Amino acid sequence: MPRPAAPEPKPPRSHHYHVYVVLLSDEVWNSARFRKANPGYQLGRPFVYVGMTGLDPDIRFDKHKAGIQANSFVRDFGLRLLPTLSERYNPMPYAAARDMEIELGMVLRARGYGVWQA
Repeated sequence: MPRPAAPEPKPPRSHHYHVYVVLLSDEVWNSARFRKANPGYQLGRPFVYVGMTGLDPDIRFDKHKAGIQANSFVRDFGLRLLPTLSERYNPMPYAAARDMEIELGMVLRARGYGVWQA
């Protein structure tokens, strides 16, 4: 008789940090501050915010939109999360999330995205 599949192990409690990506509306390009931070932006590529959180990314996005510890670009121009760009990395320990936030932003900028990071 075959053995039942073992349950997937839970990550350690310290691995509860997430990197997340928020799609920003095209109107963010009207901000001189955003344009200055993205001199290599390629026309037609998305505008995004890359962040990290100890919360579920959906909850963190809702807090941004509600103005609670919000980044102004996400509050004013955030449309939705883009989990396909970040979910494969989550969850992770704090130090890894901190580093991954920076690395992911750099990768997306190299691909021509307009990126904002806090």
